[in-house]
Amino acid sequence: MSVADLPKIELHLHHEGAAPPAFIRQLAHEKKMDLSGIFRADGGYDFRDFTHFLSVYEAASEVLTGPEEFRRLTLAILEESAANGVVYTESFVSPDFCGGGDLAAWRDYLAAIQDASEEAEKRFGITLRGVVTCVRHFGAETAKKAAQCAADTAGDWVVGFGMGGNEGMGEQGDFAWSFDCAREAGLRLTTHAGEFGGPESVRDAVRVLGVERIGHGVRAFEDADLVHELVDRGTVLEVCPGSNVVLGLFPDFASHPIARLRDAGVKVTVSTDDPPFFHTTMRREYEMLNKAFGWDADDFAALNATALAAAFCDDATRERVQKRLES
Repeated sequence: MSVADLPKIELHLHHEGAAPPAFIRQLAHEKKMDLSGIFRADGGYDFRDFTHFLSVYEAASEVLTGPEEFRRLTLAILEESAANGVVYTESFVSPDFCGGGDLAAWRDYLAAIQDASEEAEKRFGITLRGVVTCVRHFGAETAKKAAQCAADTAGDWVVGFGMGGNEGMGEQGDFAWSFDCAREAGLRLTTHAGEFGGPESVRDAVRVLGVERIGHGVRAFEDADLVHELVDRGTVLEVCPGSNVVLGLFPDFASHPIARLRDAGVKVTVSTDDPPFFHTTMRREYEMLNKAFGWDADDFAALNATALAAAFCDDATRERVQKRLES
């Protein structure tokens, strides 16, 4: 068995960002919406840089206007993930794209997503749990609505709260109220930091927001003291190497700091972020890490063990996923 065929756990996947381009084009065709400007000639998503990527992401999401579209999207995402060997995934779902922060509408969207995830588990053998996210560049006040939606629907399926979006907008501490709200509801916490924000953004995330996981976090390698702090705290990084390479943080996989961080004792996991945007899959991530660093089945088993321990799901789900990894 090649490393690409191993069962996999993914902790960092944006729900709308995982939408296959063909799926978005089909929805746009059904609704007679013109989204031609966001696609390349070969049908893939077209963007120049990170800021433009965010604009294309939001434009593509405009066709997802109701719970039924999110039900269909969820099935499409999970079928693709399962085909790449993923047995458990946590997806970032945002009330901003699911009802505009209105709690009643959010509940309808959430019910549709959950229904699809249950169907996918039966059909494809993959388990999905949701991490509700606010969008940083939408502002701190809008984030409070997302946090309240998360807190009011926390449970077996909504297991975490986090923040994505443009790291250049505001400070981590601006969103402290939202993270406190989610924490008080019993939700586990993650946030994007150390991607386009430097090491200080990671330090703020763990010290100010008190998160246990960091989305990306790879810029931490620039600060040796911060690396030691992450090791001491046991903070888990949701690393997305392919995304980082496409967006220009590093020129190639061999230059990526994931191996250096892991060798230093930082807990790292591997994910795809927004796979169709970044021309990747979990199979490809494994293949490229194997090629760049010589990681073998034992290395990936250790990565999966770290990811499973860091997953926000309950113990019963964790045990079920562990059996899939073993089989």
